[in-house]
Amino acid sequence: MRFTLAVAAGLILAGTAAVPASADAPKGAYWRVETIFTRTHPRAVGSGYYLTQRSVSTDWLSPEGKGWFGFRELGAKPATAKDEAAWRADGSPTTWDYRTEGMKIRLSVKPGKGTIGAAKKPDGFLLGKKFVTYQQLQSLPTDVGALRKRLFADVNAWIDEAAEEAKVTDPKATKNDWLVNLDWYVAVRASELLYVNPVPDKVRAAAYQVLKTTKGVSDLGRSKDPLGRSGQKLALPVPSNKGWVLKQQLLVDTQTMTLLAEYTDLKDGGKPMLGKSGVETFTVGWTNDKPAVPGVS
Repeated sequence: MRFTLAVAAGLILAGTAAVPASADAPKGAYWRVETIFTRTHPRAVGSGYYLTQRSVSTDWLSPEGKGWFGFRELGAKPATAKDEAAWRADGSPTTWDYRTEGMKIRLSVKPGKGTIGAAKKPDGFLLGKKFVTYQQLQSLPTDVGALRKRLFADVNAWIDEAAEEAKVTDPKATKNDWLVNLDWYVAVRASELLYVNPVPDKVRAAAYQVLKTTKGVSDLGRSKDPLGRSGQKLALPVPSNKGWVLKQQLLVDTQTMTLLAEYTDLKDGGKPMLGKSGVETFTVGWTNDKPAVPGVS
């Protein structure tokens, strides 16, 4: 997800506790998360029309916590019927080039070649803002109340650190600047347990219950994502911030308790932030297929 808690540092060393009864053995060589992001390009091109861009990123994690990352642009096309008419009037170009802030931007209707490589991170699984082991993932609470308490404690600890760090550049910063969005932070943490890491099925089920009952989360009923998959749609609390407004909706497969899609609507001063708003679809699960450049879909 694009608007999650801050990327963290610090590796928690492996514990020696016995594997809990809730533990799930790895069902493959890698935990794989494929994300397809669809958004409107933030700048008009040609005679003034807008393009929809699609890209795919894939993460692989071994049970030992080693990671790989793949990415591919999937191509651009006119965003609306009006944009398509303007595009055709321009001669139906298949590439677009422009410069902004010293960078050359090139867009194409054709997919890119894509990349694949080892992830630049410590070995382990990013849980909130700390890297943990597979065994530690298996030790997460399966009781809804206990998991809620754990997530609130983790978020509060992060807020304490963030508030202290903020004072370096803003002496007037207080913990309340973060606490006002406490429920949003907890909802985000709970949603991450639905796809980011290979947590036990019982933990995922508990995380869904924490998510849907967190203050400010609303149930929007059944819906389908752009891939035609059906799930339960939830709206997250709207975080309080000066200038911008972030609205997020999640679609969850309540059979597997995994995240199917996230819809993001971000506005700054009432103006849509086109490059940061859009929809992401997620395909998650174990695989034995080795990391490779994401395919074209």
